[in-house]
Amino acid sequence: MKTKLSPRRARAFTLLEVMIAIAIFFVASFAILGLISSSLNNVRRLQRPSVDASPVLATWVATNSWVEGHYHGSLGDEDMLGKEYRDYNWDLDIIEVASNHLYLADCVITSANGRREVISHLSTTGYKPSSPPGSLDGGIGMKGH
Repeated sequence: MKTKLSPRRARAFTLLEVMIAIAIFFVASFAILGLISSSLNNVRRLQRPSVDASPVLATWVATNSWVEGHYHGSLGDEDMLGKEYRDYNWDLDIIEVASNHLYLADCVITSANGRREVISHLSTTGYKPSSPPGSLDGGIGMKGH
């Protein structure tokens, strides 16, 4: 024999149904918040220019000769990367590491905000036979290296 449910009982939710609905709501909410957070991080990353030392080293590698010394400048210069990178400075040390014109070029990119925070550091060696004599070849060069 079937028992007849009262109208009030048929329209109500059980506590278990309410708890399941709340759990689904929170899971969906946290998933959406996670997507928004990662999207905001990606937007911030895209707004900052990607900076590394390879353009500076590429400029120096393209020359036929290297001269020992310390060189520096701004990445915002016209002959470097342009005004979008004016917040970054570069320092380049060229040292003869072996006779016969084998040089080490050590480049560091720092922020220009006064804290000198290192953004990128890259080194390479190069054989430049048309370079003037370095410190190891009896030239003037950087003494003590």
